[in-house]
Amino acid sequence: MKFRKIYLLLALVGVACSSKGNTTPEWPWETPDKPAEENPTEPNPSLVEKGWSNVTSAYASLPEGIAVYKAPATLEGVKAVAYVAVADLSVVTWDVWSILDPETQGTTESLKTPGEVFAATSAPIVMNGGYFFSEGGKRYNASVAVSAGKVYGVNLNYASEDWVTYYYPTRGVFYEKGGKLGAGWTYYTTSHQHYLYGKPADNAWEKSPLQAPDASFPEKAATFDATTAIGAGPVLLHEGKVVNSWKAELFYGNGSDDKMPEARHPRTAIGSTGSRLVLFVCEGRGMTEGVPGLTTGEVASVMKSLGCTEALNLDGGGSSCLLVNGKSTIQESDGHQRAVGSAIILRKK
Repeated sequence: MKFRKIYLLLALVGVACSSKGNTTPEWPWETPDKPAEENPTEPNPSLVEKGWSNVTSAYASLPEGIAVYKAPATLEGVKAVAYVAVADLSVVTWDVWSILDPETQGTTESLKTPGEVFAATSAPIVMNGGYFFSEGGKRYNASVAVSAGKVYGVNLNYASEDWVTYYYPTRGVFYEKGGKLGAGWTYYTTSHQHYLYGKPADNAWEKSPLQAPDASFPEKAATFDATTAIGAGPVLLHEGKVVNSWKAELFYGNGSDDKMPEARHPRTAIGSTGSRLVLFVCEGRGMTEGVPGLTTGEVASVMKSLGCTEALNLDGGGSSCLLVNGKSTIQESDGHQRAVGSAIILRKK
């Protein structure tokens, strides 16, 4: 496996755009605040009880089993613009589009905006996926991506701040295998073994590096062979508990002012309630006046409040984007959709 020296930032962010100064700016992709008409067969009444508005009817017809909700005016005490797409997995399936870079060797394939993924797939729901980067004319996956059992990408398996001392973090993944959804931590070894763990290796920049993960460290591993999967990190929820393992996954710099998980940014996340898949996105960086975004800890709390027991933080910042029938829900913080290395799609089975 070819190793390349790169820095992986939590949100792979660009320059923040300035506030537009309006609470309801007239963007061409803006979605109405008006909730859908009251529906006696509301598919997710617990969300409505928590103040989320069913806005499914604001979009062109969606397949049975997919509903879209807008968040209340505040989440976790913070002014917010956020949406979730909720899918009933008995009638809806999820999949991953990705550039083909199964061992981080790089590809000449083009990155795609979520809109381009929609144009190619006609999927009613498209959301940005895992981390990626470009270097030397090539594009690289920095996160797991699996579709129909085929591996398109793996999580980066090393990290360094000075390129002298190396760490070997386990990093997050959300996956489906045998009809079961889960979140966990993976490691891809130099001998091409792909492992899945139920807990992360307890790394921290402030400590000496731990050994590289293997079949028995940080615990007895399972072979990672998911049907569908998307990686990124940190893991937010596992087995019903908030874990927010950004420190162990080394998604921060060692400086006291470089802890992006604790700062508020646009965020994207995926989670499961067991029978339902939940895709979350929130706006940030003042694209709507006074809306800063959320920390990964706040996103973890939101996902738990929505009934999720497993959840993973995905690429955020300028990458955060959720399309419903090709229409943006939030204002992307780059001022336009960013071309990404992977995306999640929902469609009818």
